Amino acid sequence: MLRAAIMDRLLSSDPSLGVRLPRLRRAQAAMRIPSPEQVGDLFDAAEDWFKPFVALAAFAGLRLGEVAGVQVGDVHFLKRTLQVTRQVQNEPGKLVVKPPKHGSERPVPLPDELVELLSAHVSTVGVHGDEGWLMPGRPPNPDSLSWHFNKTIERAGISGLTPHDLRHYYASGLIANGADVVTVQRALGHANASTTLSTYSHLWADAEDRTRAAAANLMRSSHRSADSLRTDRAN
Repeated sequence: MLRAAIMDRLLSSDPSLGVRLPRLRRAQAAMRIPSPEQVGDLFDAAEDWFKPFVALAAFAGLRLGEVAGVQVGDVHFLKRTLQVTRQVQNEPGKLVVKPPKHGSERPVPLPDELVELLSAHVSTVGVHGDEGWLMPGRPPNPDSLSWHFNKTIERAGISGLTPHDLRHYYASGLIANGADVVTVQRALGHANASTTLSTYSHLWADAEDRTRAAAANLMRSSHRSADSLRTDRAN
């Protein structure tokens, strides 16, 4: 079901198509956005227990450490939301559980297919420890999850993809489906809108094109009104 949703597009079209790109800054030029087909292949190649990792990164925009930090109590199945409240980070000699980057605690709306996937995961695979970690570990180790991600992209026949690229995929899909900068900022947990703009501004439709389209609509409506007046006077 989730594979079908990917191909039908929870993000309804390939966000990289039809986007006019200006000259890119270095960070933008380095950004890689996988295609829906690649995300579908990645999901298919993932082991059952690892599929929620792929889905939470690609369809909820979570960072690596945030996926590691998800506990079952963070998922509100009826409300179809995920509350991002923590991340797990590797520090010298230990794993540290702490608030998300830049204090980016946030609710993330979840598509129905992802809610169903998480529910099935809890029922069949289960959770870990008294805290109910979604991924294996107490707490889960982000380095271990990254290792499994690399093995998964190998099986999928995709090279060079990173977990953060799935976050870019999520962001680009929101933009392609008309989300404004504040909506994208909140979904990603950016500290401010300027961070969102500096990272993804090249994905929004060109402002000049929007202006031309709006002006063209004004002209067409004005011409129709003028033609109608001329017709009425002639009659």
